[in-house]
Amino acid sequence: MNKLFTCLTLLALGANTSFAQMAPPATLPMIFPTPVSTQLGQGSIILGKSVVLIQSAGTDSETATLIRGILKSVGVETITTAQRLPAAVDRTYLIIGTGNTGIIRDALARTNTELDSHAEGYTIAGLTTGSGALVTIAGYDADGLFHAAQTFRQLARRTSIPALVIKDHPAMPIRGTIEGFYGAPWSMENRTKHLNFLASVKANTYIYSPKDDPYARDRWREAYPKATLAELEKLVATARRNHINFVYAISPGPSICFSDPTDLQTLEHKFDALRAIGVHNFYVALDDIEYTKWNCDIDKQSFGPPSAEAAGVAQAKLLNAVQASLSAHDPESHPLIMVPTEYYDAKESPYKAALRKNLDPKIVVQWTGTDVVPPSIAIRDAQAATKAFGRKTLLWDNYPVNDYGQTTGRLLLAPYTRREAGLSAELTGILSNPMNQEAASRPAVTGVAAFGWNDKDYDAERTWHAAAYELAGGDERTMAALLTFFDTQHMAPTFGSQPWQPQAPIMKAKLDAVREAIANGDNVARHRAIVDLTEYAVEFTSAPDIIRSGTVDPAFAQEARPWLDAMQLWGRALQLTAAGLNAADQRSAAAGRYFENAKKIALEAAAIQSIPGATRFNGPIKIADGVLDDFISDGPKLIAF
Repeated sequence: MNKLFTCLTLLALGANTSFAQMAPPATLPMIFPTPVSTQLGQGSIILGKSVVLIQSAGTDSETATLIRGILKSVGVETITTAQRLPAAVDRTYLIIGTGNTGIIRDALARTNTELDSHAEGYTIAGLTTGSGALVTIAGYDADGLFHAAQTFRQLARRTSIPALVIKDHPAMPIRGTIEGFYGAPWSMENRTKHLNFLASVKANTYIYSPKDDPYARDRWREAYPKATLAELEKLVATARRNHINFVYAISPGPSICFSDPTDLQTLEHKFDALRAIGVHNFYVALDDIEYTKWNCDIDKQSFGPPSAEAAGVAQAKLLNAVQASLSAHDPESHPLIMVPTEYYDAKESPYKAALRKNLDPKIVVQWTGTDVVPPSIAIRDAQAATKAFGRKTLLWDNYPVNDYGQTTGRLLLAPYTRREAGLSAELTGILSNPMNQEAASRPAVTGVAAFGWNDKDYDAERTWHAAAYELAGGDERTMAALLTFFDTQHMAPTFGSQPWQPQAPIMKAKLDAVREAIANGDNVARHRAIVDLTEYAVEFTSAPDIIRSGTVDPAFAQEARPWLDAMQLWGRALQLTAAGLNAADQRSAAAGRYFENAKKIALEAAAIQSIPGATRFNGPIKIADGVLDDFISDGPKLIAF
């Protein structure tokens, strides 16, 4: 067998310690997003103290710094450098670089491994020798190498590294988020954290489109103040370090005159100013506007009476001119992105027909699916959108955004699901519209990014758990508390009355089992169910304090404060309900007192309000509503007392 599958050694073992003595069995690591291909070999190693790092020419400093930081974080004390590999590898060598350099070609040849040849792709390969080891982290391009470092980060934090070869690349070329919600915007600090987070899940796109930015919407014709532009410049630099495409979105639709050359020049000047701070990708949003009227008389003269078809023609003319201007100013820029006025379905219409006929085929069109908040998206839906818009669309998925009435009092923390595997063949990419709460958006966005990277092998539940693990900094107790909390915010509403994900499925299963045991079980089963409920209620009540002290980013607990407060009170009400059931089971008169106190605390919990101004709609906090409150209400009816 090739030595590659004998052992992947990242750091040298002691000279007098045999591999057989030290190495546990190789186990398949769980990497998120799931790689395209992982080959597990025999054996694994314990990380050591020193490594020789060889950095090929052209490796960007951000990736090199990231890899050095990873090594230090897992206990590597000495990192020496070299220019080339020796003929005989007698120590642990770590090679990093892109595939077009000699050192990478040499290293991969020694491991009989080929470089993944897709854009943003990478290969991680290892080889052991008698007294040394060779680990190659190779990117097809600079982005691929950066993604490889993110995979290496996950591998290196294990206590042992299995022998394996990973070859990986993204399924969708555009993956990330659009800050496109209404209500309280993210701060620049939020955005900086979010860009760092996006890098960790191998996303590559962030669209700056806050509805509250007056210089991007209501006052779009005005130049940004110097101070604001300076803040944006810092954000653009952070995106660049994280290999994220920073896309600036402008929303001129409410007031633009499509046929006025002055407005086109204003757009060009706006983009010139942003290009000067490093922005090279742009977006024109024409959503949430009316096309039953023109904003100027000249548009009526140019396009006729206002109508859906005339709006499509007018928008295409403007957008084509913007695309031509972008190409002339910056040939390396990505194609212009636009969101149409009809963004929420794939039904044929005069507006879509006009766009399809007149819009430059290079321009990317965003589409939100079968509805504004779609309960599911299938391959056939994306194919219908391709037909309607005349090109594959970029999916704007309105999850986990919580800026509409049905989300009042909720965080949306369910796993990302009900999107069909195979959509990557029908879309140009996928972007999540997150919540006003940046840190709380990460569990769902992790799923969106993982689906965009590898939709065919995407597992919603495992990715959801991985997101909790990351937020918990790898602490199992905090991770369990987070998953308990996530379950209370599992319900995902739509614009209609029926949610597309159920509320608290894990809790419901537990509480339904208690109901069934009380209704149908014998004395032993009933007593066991009440004991289990009591233990669960204690765990539930303690989860908020664990989260407050255990999450890596305190911002999560800050954003979730009223939900955690309410959860703790609901937990106490559940504890009292369990005590009441136990008392009733013992035919104790104390049961009524327990149930009455549970009712009082439940009312107190239900009265807790969301943080004023934190979301678009304020209101009472909801915790596993329809599940937990129903059980506490029904508790006194389950056993006669």
